[in-house]
Amino acid sequence: MSMSVPVFEVDFNEMVEPDLVLLSAFDTKKDVAGTVFNLAEGMRVKLRMFDYDSSGTRDDLVATGNVEKTPKGSWADHVKWSCRIDRAGIRVESEISSSTS
Repeated sequence: MSMSVPVFEVDFNEMVEPDLVLLSAFDTKKDVAGTVFNLAEGMRVKLRMFDYDSSGTRDDLVATGNVEKTPKGSWADHVKWSCRIDRAGIRVESEISSSTS
């Protein structure tokens, strides 16, 4: 049985570290389809933030990574879960689509 990787909305302006973005203050989070997921250390996720290109066409920012607890002692202590973005980093969706076609 294969489980799909959830896609969560995030704000890439809320980076705790260069590759760590805030995810949720709670133990659950709804994905873009409305399904509630229990967050857990190491969980693989996809991230998305609405964005537009210079001509006004929607071109979201996307990334993939793993869930981890937000480090204590930062401005984001109130947020329990973050996502460590993988080596591919944050990209615009059109770059990914054009490289796979």
